Amino acid sequence: MIKAYGLCAPAVLSLALAITPAWAQAPIKLDPRTAVYELRTYYVAPGKLEALNARFRQHTLKLFDRHGMTNVAYWSDMDAPNGRVIYILAFPSRAAREADWKAFSQDPEWRKVAAASEANGKLVEKVNSVFMSMTDDSPALKLKH
Repeated sequence: MIKAYGLCAPAVLSLALAITPAWAQAPIKLDPRTAVYELRTYYVAPGKLEALNARFRQHTLKLFDRHGMTNVAYWSDMDAPNGRVIYILAFPSRAAREADWKAFSQDPEWRKVAAASEANGKLVEKVNSVFMSMTDDSPALKLKH
């Protein structure tokens, strides 16, 4: 039995997992049928649509992925005067969603990106979220996590 500081190997592993941030741990396998889907709508500030899309393209999607958030799909609302960005994220559970968003919002890289991208004003005026589960008659959905 391997011991470190008087602890056996299983105890050391449990301790390491407990103090390792969620985003640094292996992603949890998502079951598309039982996943929790979050539909988010961003109401874009006037003149900021391209800046918001650039932030998603260059930073946000990768950071979401790093924090265990599965990017499902993204859309632009073609009829909104200032534009709206609508997207869906998937999570293994509602509790995982809460933990992932908390870790994401506290990530120093995200905070730096958000501050830099909003140096000339907020990009988003309002955010709406809708939580969804898949129906039994839904076509199959393939998720990358």
